Amino acid sequence: MKIVFVVDDSAVNLVKAKQALDGRYDVYTMLSAAKMFALLKKVTPDLILLDIEMPEMDGFATLQKLKEDELTTQIPVIFLTAFSDEARESHALELGAVDFIAKPFSVPIMLRRMANHLHINELIKKRTERIEQLQNNIVFVLADMVENRDRDTGGHVERTSEYIKVLIEGMQDMGVYMEEMNGWNKDILVFSARLHDVGKIAISDVILNKPGRLTPEEFEIMKTHSQEGERIVNQIIARTGEGMFLRHAKFFAGYHHEHWNGKGYHRNLKGAEIPLQGRIMAIADVYDAVTSVRPYKKAFTHEEAVKIIAKESGEQFDPKIVEVFLAIKDKFNEIRESIQ
Repeated sequence: MKIVFVVDDSAVNLVKAKQALDGRYDVYTMLSAAKMFALLKKVTPDLILLDIEMPEMDGFATLQKLKEDELTTQIPVIFLTAFSDEARESHALELGAVDFIAKPFSVPIMLRRMANHLHINELIKKRTERIEQLQNNIVFVLADMVENRDRDTGGHVERTSEYIKVLIEGMQDMGVYMEEMNGWNKDILVFSARLHDVGKIAISDVILNKPGRLTPEEFEIMKTHSQEGERIVNQIIARTGEGMFLRHAKFFAGYHHEHWNGKGYHRNLKGAEIPLQGRIMAIADVYDAVTSVRPYKKAFTHEEAVKIIAKESGEQFDPKIVEVFLAIKDKFNEIRESIQ
């Protein structure tokens, strides 16, 4: 059964809507936007019927907040309003409302409009799922191409993606950078992290697979992979538009070698100037590099890697994220041991 939220500051309107919709939909009624946002943390509706004239947060502000969060931006919203004028309707449509229902509402008209939009939304969901599947397949192919070219980093993409996942979960549990992560979809974030090294496609095989330490000149070329990665993702964005998946991918690819102290590359950004995605990936990427065998070095132990990252807190790495890493370091070790 489809889930419908009805948000209106009139208890009479809520009772009338509940009576009209019960048996057809799973209906939740709320007297304020604040109560709706609290429930959205637990329940995701298929449609929201939203009153415009409400105290504290009106319908326009509520819709705008819904559209700013990638977890709720696709939920269709129909406005309930006793007032109708061209300017008001135009503003609502600009914000993303799909329709209006006049109050006092006619039950048959309300049911027909709801059914139409739920059907349209179902078609959009199916189309989106197909696009996401295509997108996922492209990501796997790109990530696989990079990993197959770089013979020394087998399993790197898989491990770093899992490291990112547990690091994000740890940050959420510890309340670190919650405002910055507001609206992030963890699954999309983790999947986009697979493209953090996509810029290595532009690096010569001679350098990428050199059986020894790179010369200073070769290392300067290798460093361009972050810049190339950002360029590649930007080219995709220019052709397809910037969704959250590509936005995350761009920041992972372009900023994971920036250092908290400003001595990284390729922009030499410092502290919070570095996008949060880059700061998160920096720890996952270095942990994996340190604990993996390379032609020019042995693999360090988990304990040694933890000490290296702890020592670089406030230098190479964001100290708040290092705190989270140290609290969940055993999960990193479990991932390292399970994905070879």
